[in-house]
Amino acid sequence: MRFGVMTLIDNVPDALSGRLLSPHERLREVVELAVLAEELGFDAFGVGERHGAPFLSSSPPAVLGAIAARTHRIRLFTTVTVLSTLDPVRVAEDYATVDQLSGGRLELTIGKGNAPEPWHLFHRDPEDQYALQEENYELLRRLWSEEQVTWSGRFRPPLKDATVLPRPFRRPPTIWHGSATSERSVELAALWGDPVLAANVIQPVANYAKLIDHYRARWADYGHDPAAALVGSGGTLYAAADDRTARREFAPYYETAVAARDVPGNNTPFRTLDEAADHGPALVGSPARIVDKIRSQHLAYGHALQFFSVDGAGLPFARKAEVLRLAAAEVLPRLRHELPDPLPWPSPAPAAAPEPAAEAAR
Repeated sequence: MRFGVMTLIDNVPDALSGRLLSPHERLREVVELAVLAEELGFDAFGVGERHGAPFLSSSPPAVLGAIAARTHRIRLFTTVTVLSTLDPVRVAEDYATVDQLSGGRLELTIGKGNAPEPWHLFHRDPEDQYALQEENYELLRRLWSEEQVTWSGRFRPPLKDATVLPRPFRRPPTIWHGSATSERSVELAALWGDPVLAANVIQPVANYAKLIDHYRARWADYGHDPAAALVGSGGTLYAAADDRTARREFAPYYETAVAARDVPGNNTPFRTLDEAADHGPALVGSPARIVDKIRSQHLAYGHALQFFSVDGAGLPFARKAEVLRLAAAEVLPRLRHELPDPLPWPSPAPAAAPEPAAEAAR
C-alpha cells in the first residue's frame, strides 16, 4: 500500500484559539506540509479544488507548481479537479506544465464536484454535469495522447488541428476518477480502464464499499483484467499516543467542522467524533487503532492507495506535523509490510542542475 496526504485548503479560525491565518500564511503552510510529507516518506500529496469560502484551493496547478519546486520524489495529485466545469484545453495545458516542472510526478483525479459554486462561476448547468464530465474527459485524453486534434462536441467550440503545449513529461499522466456517491462516475472509470479514488470521509464504509464493488463489476464487464483495477481511498486522520488523547484533542476540531458544514449531499451522519471514529470512516486514535481500521477498510475496498487529510477547523500546523510524524513512524511501516503495493509508479526524473547565471548569459 502507498500513502498520501491531501488537502482542500480550507481556511477557517482555529476551533480552540480562534486564530485565522492570512491567505498567504495558509497557502505557504500547504507547501510546507507537502515538503514535510516527502521528508517523512509519504508517497503522494494531493490538492483538491473548490471555488468558494472557506476554501483557498481554486487554483491547484499553481499550488502544485510551488510544491513541485520544493520536492523531488513525492507524487503530486489533484483531489479532485472539477473537470465538469472546466475547459479541458486549459486543464491539459496547466497540468502538463505541472507534470513537466515535477519531472513526471503528476497524477490527475477528476470529478464532477458536489459544491454549487462552480456552476454559477463558470456558467454551467448542473443538469449537464455528467454529460460535461464525460465529454470533457474524452477530449482531455485526446489532447494528452494526440497531436493535431480535430474535435467537436456539445459544450465548447470545436478544435481543428490543435496541439496543446507543453506535452506531458514522459507520457500522459494517470487519470483517477474521484467519487463520493455516484455510480456514474465510477462507470466512466471502468469504461476507460482507469483507477478510482473513493472519498471515504462522510458516508458509512458500507456505502463506499458498494460503490467500489460496482466499479470492479463494471470493470470486468468491459473486459479489463480484474487484477488490474486500482482503488484509492481518502480518510480523516488524527493520531496520538492513545485513543483517549486522540479523541480529546481532536473532538473540538472535528465537531466544529461538522457543525459548519451544511451542503446538501455533503453532510455526514456522524455528528460527533465518537460516532465517526467508532462507526464511520474517520481514522482517529492510537497508531495501533488506525492500523486496525485501515486494515478493515482494505478488506472492504481492496485499495492500494490511502490518502490522509489532517485538516480540520483550523488545526494548527504544528499539530498536523505531529500527526504525520507519528503516522510515518508507527502506521505506515506496519501497513506497508502487511498489504500489497501494486501501484506502477515510475521513478521521477532527476532534477537538472541549473546553469550558473554567468554561463547562461554567454
